[in-house]
Amino acid sequence: MAWQELNDAANDPHTGFRYLNVCTINTELKPQARMMVLRRTDSARRLLEFHTDIRSAKWQELALNPAATVLGFCSQSRLQLRLQGGFKRYEPASALAGQTWQGLPVWTRRSYSGGPPGAEWLFPHDQTQHAESEESGEGGQRHFGVLVFQAESLDWFRLERDNNRRARLTYSATGSLTSSTWINP
Repeated sequence: MAWQELNDAANDPHTGFRYLNVCTINTELKPQARMMVLRRTDSARRLLEFHTDIRSAKWQELALNPAATVLGFCSQSRLQLRLQGGFKRYEPASALAGQTWQGLPVWTRRSYSGGPPGAEWLFPHDQTQHAESEESGEGGQRHFGVLVFQAESLDWFRLERDNNRRARLTYSATGSLTSSTWINP
C-alpha cells in the first residue's frame, strides 16, 4: 500500500506524497531537511527518484555521506511514511541524467540555468537578463543531476482516531522485503 501511494505521487502532482522531505547530513554533521518533488518510483527495487541542481548543498552532502531519510505525510489518508536508505548520484553526463533531461519541459529546464542554489540574488525582481539568456533552458543541462534513493527500511504510520497503527518493514539490497512487523505507535 505504501509503495502504491508513492507510485501514484510520482505520476500525479496532486497526490499527498508528491512532495517529500529529504533529510541529509551536512559537512558540520548537522541534519538538513528540504522538500523535494518525487519524480519516479520503482516499487520492486524500492527506489525513489528526485532531480536536483548539482551545485546545491544536498548534492555535495550526498557525495560525502549518501545515507538519508525521506519523510512524507498525506493529510487525506493520514499516513506518514519514513524511509531510511541511501542515495546514488547521477551526474549530468550520465545516461540517466541525459535521458531524463530530454523528457523535461522547457519551463523545468529553465530552473537549472540560473545561478547556483543558495547564492545571493542581487536583483530578485529583475529576471529579464535570465529569461533572455536562457530562453530554452538548454544551458541548465550541465547543472542537472538525478538522485536515486534506495530504501533499506520503511516506517509506516497511520493516524486514526481510536487506533493509530504502525509497522516497520526492511528490504534487501535488491529491494525484496526481508522483514515486517507491527510495532507500538
